[in-house]
Amino acid sequence: MHIVIPYRQTTVYLCVHFYPMSIKPRVRFAPSPTGPLHMGGVRTALYNYLFAKKHGGVFILRIEDTDQTRFVQGAEEYIRKALEWCQLIPDESPWNLPGDEPYRQSERKPLYKKYVDQLIQNGHAYYAFDTAEDLELIRERAKAAGSVNWQYNHISRNQMKNSLTLPQQEVEERLARGDDYVVRIKLVRNEEVRLQDIIRGWVSVNTSNMDDKVLFKSDGMPTYHMANVVDDYLMKITHVIRGEEWLPSAPLHVLLYKYLGWEERMPQFAHLPLLLRPDGNGKLSKRDGDRLGFPVFPIDWLNPENGETASGYREQGFYPEAFVNMLAFLGWNPGTDQELYSLNELIDGFSLDRVSKSGAKFDFDKAKWFNQQYLRRRDENLLTEDVSKELLQRSIAIPSNLKAICQLMKERAIFPVDILSDGDFFFNEVQYDSPSVSKKWKPESGSQLSSLKNKLMQLDGFSAQKIEEAFTLELTEKNLSFGQLGPVLRIALTGRFTGPSAFEIAEILGKDECAARIDRAIQTLG
Repeated sequence: MHIVIPYRQTTVYLCVHFYPMSIKPRVRFAPSPTGPLHMGGVRTALYNYLFAKKHGGVFILRIEDTDQTRFVQGAEEYIRKALEWCQLIPDESPWNLPGDEPYRQSERKPLYKKYVDQLIQNGHAYYAFDTAEDLELIRERAKAAGSVNWQYNHISRNQMKNSLTLPQQEVEERLARGDDYVVRIKLVRNEEVRLQDIIRGWVSVNTSNMDDKVLFKSDGMPTYHMANVVDDYLMKITHVIRGEEWLPSAPLHVLLYKYLGWEERMPQFAHLPLLLRPDGNGKLSKRDGDRLGFPVFPIDWLNPENGETASGYREQGFYPEAFVNMLAFLGWNPGTDQELYSLNELIDGFSLDRVSKSGAKFDFDKAKWFNQQYLRRRDENLLTEDVSKELLQRSIAIPSNLKAICQLMKERAIFPVDILSDGDFFFNEVQYDSPSVSKKWKPESGSQLSSLKNKLMQLDGFSAQKIEEAFTLELTEKNLSFGQLGPVLRIALTGRFTGPSAFEIAEILGKDECAARIDRAIQTLG
């Protein structure tokens, strides 16, 4: 529905066009291949994916590569691999074509000029021949005159070189000889543009505060504003779910729909809140990666320009399910106490109505907490396989009791590699921690351990329960406290006096290995 009503002698456009959910939603994630995909971009893709799947719709991936000067080799492939790792597979994309329609804007180049010409013919756009030097000069003059934020708008365009000020013959001559130009939108002065954002409610901007944005360049490539509106229309996009940084551009896009006569097909808008740094001071940017001690990319990115690698969550040991679960909560709240959601549960529970307007502070400790929860709940065979891979990378033999080791050590682990570092005594010769030894090992500890060892060797079955019973009996018979014998047993078995139950560790090690470690401790420590 498009309503026009008078308001203070201007025109107010009430953009109230809601697609009923009986119409299958079509949403798109449209990154630019100008570098690695930031986690904020992944969150935008995630929300689009969840919304589409919740309503039985279609999730489209479109590569917006109109700015060829900023194109980075390998960035598009990185986007594909990152989304695949996150299990956010588009229904339509450059790599999954349902038909002949291109999904890269550079391949859609012939489509745009038709609509630019339509805008020019209808008086909603014009040619501008100002050079970069001309624009720089006028900005410097405006700055010297005290106007810092000069704009090419309904006032200044009358003093510039464009088809509104130049004679028609000169315009035609310039075009005929191939002079460089851009096409700018022609905004009407003092027109109120209002749109209803699903997340933010009504947004209102007066065209007097807007500039005549460039829509098209003489090289035949559209700018983002023109290309994204045309593509969204041609791809029948019903909902545009994108970052807050595009909110200032939304009124311009609404006007383009109006000027092109596409009001009835204008999508609904939802602008997502920013991801903020942990201190809440500013947007979390690509440059914050590693500098602040945590990754901001889903997977490692090798910069082709300088050969440097920026770390990713995958390579740091995060599970994709945990990463996605964490991202979902950066701006969305289900309204319950539940925090752990599978992807299917996120689809069922997701609603744009519960997306916050305010920015979401990123907390790396919370991100690690999510991964810890997923590791604890991971199938024991899969977790064993995860740790096996870590062992193979370090050329460490895989023990036959690895599954039991993983189950014992997983409660303290955040990443699979933590099971190796925290449980290194399972895989390597015991290294005695000097502070532990000096604090707990006494002159009589060796003889006390030797006596305990004799009891352990007589056990029929070597379960943690039987080991603990023998240990308790030893304390009673020798009139010892737990603090006299427990820590030194742990030191003998692990080299330290903290960690999981020493009785469970002993069971996993087995009777012979326990005996060997006790003997070595007595010989080494006295």
